[in-house]
Amino acid sequence: MTTYLLAGGGTAGHVNPLLATADALRAAEPDAEVLVLGTAEGLEARLVPERGYELLTIPKLPFPRRPNRAAVAFPGRFRETLRRVRGLIEDRGVDLVAGFGGYASAPAYLGARSTRRPLVIHEGNARPGLANRLGARYTPHVTTTFSNTPLPHATLVGMPLRREVTALSDPAVKSAAAGEAASAFGLDAGRPTLLVTGGSLGARRINAAVHANARALVDAGWNVLHIAGARTEVDDPGIPGYAFMTYCDRMDLALALADFAVSRAGASTVCELAVVGLPAVLVPYAVGNGEQRFNARDLVTAGGASIVADSEFTADRFREVVLPILADRDRVEGMAVRASSVGIPDGDRRLAEIIRSAAHDA
Repeated sequence: MTTYLLAGGGTAGHVNPLLATADALRAAEPDAEVLVLGTAEGLEARLVPERGYELLTIPKLPFPRRPNRAAVAFPGRFRETLRRVRGLIEDRGVDLVAGFGGYASAPAYLGARSTRRPLVIHEGNARPGLANRLGARYTPHVTTTFSNTPLPHATLVGMPLRREVTALSDPAVKSAAAGEAASAFGLDAGRPTLLVTGGSLGARRINAAVHANARALVDAGWNVLHIAGARTEVDDPGIPGYAFMTYCDRMDLALALADFAVSRAGASTVCELAVVGLPAVLVPYAVGNGEQRFNARDLVTAGGASIVADSEFTADRFREVVLPILADRDRVEGMAVRASSVGIPDGDRRLAEIIRSAAHDA
């Protein structure tokens, strides 16, 4: 029996692809043991046990970026964490370590190296994080979501996504789900639908620009499915054909119903749009290291999406950019075809195959 240790967590961008890969491993190798290394503070603390996997926790140790008390204590705490990870690898008979970035990954990578276990790395963003830049030095098994990710000897596998979403790459499945979705969201199945989403917390400029154009969108013959996020500053406009919610727990249905999207450009979001063949205007999140703009490059280059900077995304800009696209159904349909041309619906299986091969060839 093979034992896999999957390391990562903190955010949905790390946890969800990890869990999709775990499911693919379990489907391909039912007698394998899949363990997850994470922290007690991240999303993995809830999502991993809910999915039926054992979570092994280590302290959350962000790399210090300025000289302070935490920086002084970091080397000792990191050595202790590394000792714990090495012990877990040895005691649980781990055959391979696979990492997805995040706080738990760096100790896992060094633990794999020091115990001579094969290591596989998956980078979700176009711009790799610190842990994966470190880990890529120690293994030939590096995989990426996007073609433009600057990591050595990388293999493009795409993003491991939920099967509920990747199933929508089949037009028949998408069409059937769209009927269910229209009923669930209270929208007219005979009208095209604009999906608006800025992520779980929302996006202030996206929300404001779309809300200001609510009547124009509905009058143009479109439904609007507006997922405004937990911190939204706009309210339901109360217009028939405009479904407003702060959170959606069935994004697969939202994607099935949508004909066009206005959204952020997180890695998973961009990959879901491509897999489903959903064209979009993307408004990258304007903080961090700018990875969202780079995440969008393949989709934009293919002609499946356009980009507008967050600072420029006003109500007027929405009218200038989005409304003309929505008025041209041939253009929307052409963008949809081009979006699907860069979709990778089997990223979970591709990554699981590399992991299994690395473990069995070691």
